[in-house]
Amino acid sequence: QVQLVESGGGLVQAGGSLRLSCTTSGGTFSSYTMGWLRQAPGLEREFVACIGSNSLSTRYADSVKGRFTISRDNAKNTVYLEMNSLKPEDTAVYYCAAANTYWRSWDVKTYDFWGQGTQVTVPS
Repeated sequence: QVQLVESGGGLVQAGGSLRLSCTTSGGTFSSYTMGWLRQAPGLEREFVACIGSNSLSTRYADSVKGRFTISRDNAKNTVYLEMNSLKPEDTAVYYCAAANTYWRSWDVKTYDFWGQGTQVTVPS
């Protein structure tokens, strides 16, 4: 059973930064495509960013390009999301997820394993 645990969420003022971390156990972390997805109140869960197993490939939602950076450390079984220039519309529960393929990694349904989520709040 693959387990994912997110950390690093919190309340930050607009324009500020946060770094989310997600550590996995119970699976072969280095083989997974890792993604960050988010869900705001009343909205569907949406893709934010993903990174391929070898770190050479990344994807970002248009809404976060240039502000967010995804990275991974396979030796630590951890994936990160560095979030800068945060906006109120970034407020959401952020989920870490793992997929067995990079194909369609922008699709929420691609992901096989999910964390519990961590809240990010950017007051307006």
